[in-house]
Amino acid sequence: MYSHTTLGTADLDRARAFYEPVMAALGIAQPFQLPGSIVFGELIGPKLFILKPFDGAPATVGNGTHIALLAPNRAAVDAFHAAALANGGTDDGPPGPRPHYHANYYGAYVRDPDGNKLQAVCHSGKAEKGA
Repeated sequence: MYSHTTLGTADLDRARAFYEPVMAALGIAQPFQLPGSIVFGELIGPKLFILKPFDGAPATVGNGTHIALLAPNRAAVDAFHAAALANGGTDDGPPGPRPHYHANYYGAYVRDPDGNKLQAVCHSGKAEKGA
C-alpha cells in the first residue's frame, strides 16, 4: 500500500545505534546503504528511512503519528520492546494483548531517542513457547 515512510532524527549515529538492534529483533534488514540515512525494509517493497530533515530544520515528532511494524510472532514483539529499551528508547506501552483492536492483536509501543512513536504488532492468536 505504501512505498516508504521517513522519520527525522537529530543524530544519525544515535538513531543507528537504536534502530539496528530494534529492527533486527523483528527480522527487518537493511536492503541498501544510502549516504546520510538509514534504510530498513525490502529492496522492492515497503521501506523505512531514518534521516536528518532535508530542509535543515530540526527533526520534530508528529503528534498522533506512529509507525506500526509487523512482527512475525509475539516473541518478536517482546524482543522489539526489549531491544528498544536497551538502546535508548522509552516505553510507551508494554508488550501484551490489545483485544479492543481484535481478539489476536498483540503489540508494544516505544519512543525512539528522538521521540518518534513506534509499535510492533503481531496478529496471530498463538503464543509461542517462551513468549
